[in-house]
Amino acid sequence: QVQLVESGGGSVQAGGSLRLSCGASGRSFSTFDMGWFRQGPGREREFVAWINGPARFTYYDDSVKGRFTISRDNAKKTLYLEMNRLKPEDTAAYYCAAGILREGDSVRHSDKYSYWGQGTQVTVSS
Repeated sequence: QVQLVESGGGSVQAGGSLRLSCGASGRSFSTFDMGWFRQGPGREREFVAWINGPARFTYYDDSVKGRFTISRDNAKKTLYLEMNRLKPEDTAAYYCAAGILREGDSVRHSDKYSYWGQGTQVTVSS
């Protein structure tokens, strides 16, 4: 069992930055693939970014590539999402997720992640 708690959301103007954190407790954090997803108003939950257990590999949705950075500190059991050059379309509730993905699994699919946080709201005004 893994418990995840996000923090760091808030309201910023377009062009600003925020850093989200996701603290984990429970089973060994470093064994889990970790992802960030978001759900904007009237939209389906969508993939944002992924990082593997040892933090050797990352992957981003094209909409955030070059602006967002996913990272993790396994010693602190914490996942991060550094968000720069924020746009109004980035407005959403952001969720961190943990899972053990198998070879061939798509990191973009939310059903591959077993544990989810409660979400943190990010609002970007123009």
